[in-house]
Amino acid sequence: MSFIADNQLILLILSFLLGLAGTAILFRKPAGHRAWKLADLVWVVLGGFGALVAVLAGLYSADSSRLDRQIDVAYAATNAFDRDAARFRLRFCDPPHGAEITVLCEKVEFLSASTAQNAELPLFIAVTQEVAPLQGLTFLFGGSQSASDMEQMVKDFDPGQFLVFTTLDTQTEQAVEDLRRKVPAIAGDYLILARAYDDLVVQVGKLKSEWEYLQANAHILILQVIALCLVSFAAPFRLGKSLVELR
Repeated sequence: MSFIADNQLILLILSFLLGLAGTAILFRKPAGHRAWKLADLVWVVLGGFGALVAVLAGLYSADSSRLDRQIDVAYAATNAFDRDAARFRLRFCDPPHGAEITVLCEKVEFLSASTAQNAELPLFIAVTQEVAPLQGLTFLFGGSQSASDMEQMVKDFDPGQFLVFTTLDTQTEQAVEDLRRKVPAIAGDYLILARAYDDLVVQVGKLKSEWEYLQANAHILILQVIALCLVSFAAPFRLGKSLVELR
């Protein structure tokens, strides 16, 4: 697998050259000879196989585009949460006034820490972009040690363990209810922040699921390279048959 991924262009050229060599040998045969008929059959079979693989690769490319969209959605959810959390802290937590607001400010700090500690979430999204299967076959099947390390980081990433805090525990719910009566604006702002966090958890989970699905089906790309090599090998035979018939 690694050899095919690393040398796909060379393999395509070699396949075409081998096809040319075989076609040159067949030029010794007259038009209508059984050898030319077999060469035409080879072209039909390998060309049909290449077309089928091209369809599969097209479906895989569509799935890869879905991953790109999911990355955008995850980034948007991350930015929404960071923006809401920063605004909430700036407005109400410097310093907090009242026990209820203190509870919400502490919760916001915990939520922010669960997504931003050591910049792990942005790193995960950046790594996912790095290892998206259509970004490069070399990475998937060998690549550098650093690339393999990044791939392993994504495999080991568990959104359920990373985003571990609940936005509305008993204490927080009580604080929100109290603030709804006293200062509804603060309670409303926190609920917006909580929804942004919950959406972030969902989107990051979907992001990893999309990535894992593409990784599990990345062999389609290798199959595509093999199919292209076979078509490159067969193409000279079809061209040679046409030239012989024209003569």
